[in-house]
Parts: sequence; structure tokens; C-alpha cells
Amino acid sequence: MKRFFFALCVLILCMVMVVPSAMAKAKKIRFSHVVSVNTPKGWAANEFANRVNIALKGKYVVTVFPNAQLYGDNQAIEALSAGFIEMAAPSSAKFVGSIPALQLFDMPFLFPKIETVHKVVDGKIGDEIRAMFIKRGLGIKLMTFWDNAFKQFSSNVRPLIKPADFKGVKFRIMSSDVLEAQMAGLGGVGLKLPFAEVYNALEQGVVDGQENTASNIYTKKFHEVQKYLTFSNHGYLGYAVIMNQKFWDKLPADVQKTISTILMEVTVLERQKAIELDKEQGTLIRSYAKKSKRLKIYDLDPAQTAELQKAMKPVHDKFSEVVPTKWIKEIKMMK
Repeated sequence: MKRFFFALCVLILCMVMVVPSAMAKAKKIRFSHVVSVNTPKGWAANEFANRVNIALKGKYVVTVFPNAQLYGDNQAIEALSAGFIEMAAPSSAKFVGSIPALQLFDMPFLFPKIETVHKVVDGKIGDEIRAMFIKRGLGIKLMTFWDNAFKQFSSNVRPLIKPADFKGVKFRIMSSDVLEAQMAGLGGVGLKLPFAEVYNALEQGVVDGQENTASNIYTKKFHEVQKYLTFSNHGYLGYAVIMNQKFWDKLPADVQKTISTILMEVTVLERQKAIELDKEQGTLIRSYAKKSKRLKIYDLDPAQTAELQKAMKPVHDKFSEVVPTKWIKEIKMMK
């Protein structure tokens, strides 16, 4: 009996020693982003982490940090480049300083439908963008692109239906020169603020309005501190999923293959999820407006959309030297 008890104690001690040892060997993949879990990006980041952690059996562990717990988008790009984190998914607009051509995705009314965006990122233009990351030597590997949806305008000043309605209105925008020019072209003012500061900026009147997707508006409760919301679908919001290049290069070939395969699978699902959440959370915003009577919602008719398109068209011409003209022409020819 004593021998059995002694053997049992030894076995338990060995197990206690082995578990921390195994955990210590696990390689960390820290994935930082700024949005809520119940958004396309938030959902996809968690789905990617779960699949990788199961497939790689704890040898590599992906940990997701949502809601800017670690970094805002701009800081995340710098931290990833320096090797402080391994993965991030900032909006494409955040690369205005390093890859200015990515402002392609900020061009107003350029993409008629979400499938057009997919043709771009999955095709020749997408390959050229990836080559830009390599050429710039940023230490960043562009893995793929994830969708959110098309953006909508909101304001506390007045309904935003025609270009004149934007005059003098202060909008929070992402760090994009294209978006700044977009607002200026409409007679408004674009103020570049981190995503995490948007709610307070709206609530305190630092800005009058913003542009964002239904998913981001709903999950961050922007609709609760705005009086007017226009479903304009005027611009695309998407994310560049990136990884530290040195970290990637050091991964064994089989691990690279596993991560790449899972990321491709999750990207397909993420695009479907983005469409579902955009519709679902757009409906929830409309429901809130109807019940609360605090928010008025407007939907543009074709003539109103055409008027806004005309007002924003000069933005395409202004940035022809930043965003390749051939890209713009190619996209406008897509069906």
C-alpha cells in the first residue's frame, strides 16, 4: 500500500512538472485588434485562433486581444513591425504613411458591391499590394484581407442627404488623406481620431458625426449618441491581416502551411459573416431608432446617391498619383 501511495505521488509530481514545461514550450502568437468580438473582424480573429490552437496542438498558441486592449491600430502596426506582437488586423486606411496606395479602399463610391472588392484583393491588384509590402521592407507580411462592410454617415447637426448638408459638420475619420479630402469636398471637416475615442468624441461634441459600418456603429453604440443616420453605402471598410515577417520566416514549413490554410478558410467564412452581421446589426439600429425615437434614419434614393457621387468624384482625380490610376480604371470596368 505504501509503495502504491509513493508511486502515485511520484506520478502526480511528474504530471505537475510536465504541464508547465509543455506550456513553456508553446510559442505565442499575439493577435491585436480594436473592435468588439461581435463584429466580422472580432469573430474571425477568434475563429482563426481556435482553429490554429486545435490544429497545432498547443505548440503555437494564438491569443486574441480585442477592443484595443494592447494597441490602437496605428500603434499595433508599429508594435508588430518591432516584434512586440505577431499579428494584427488594422483597417487598410492605417497604412497611409507606409503604403499610401492602400487608400484605394477609402475611395468614395468606387466599389459598387462587395464582390468587386473581393475581385480586387484576390486578383492582380491584390498581388501588387502584397509586393508593395515586400518592397518597402517594413518587416510586415500581408496575409489576407478581411471585410467589414460599406460605411454609413451619421450626425448630430442635421440629416445628411445632399452635399450641402455636410457643410461645417465635423466628422471623425480614420487616418486617411483620402477621407479627409472626401469630407472637405462635401464641405465638412474630417478629424482623425483613434477608433477607441469615437464614442466619447461624439458624446462630448468633439465631433458632430462619423462614418462607419452598421457593425461598428451598433457594437460601439455610436447610434445612441447620434440624432441622424444615413444608410449611404458610400465607402468600403476592410482590414489588412498582417504578421511579423521575421516571426513568419522562422516558422517551420508545415506550421506555415497550416496557418495559411486555416487563414484562407476563415477568410471565406469571415466574408459571409460580414454580410450577415451587417444586415443583422443594421436591422437592430433601425429597431432602436423606431423604439427610442432618439435617432432618425434615412435611406438614399438613386438620385440622391448620384448627387453625392458627383460631389466626391474629384477625390479620385486628386489622388491619382497616390493610388495608381490603372487600378481605378480597372475597378470601374469590373462588373
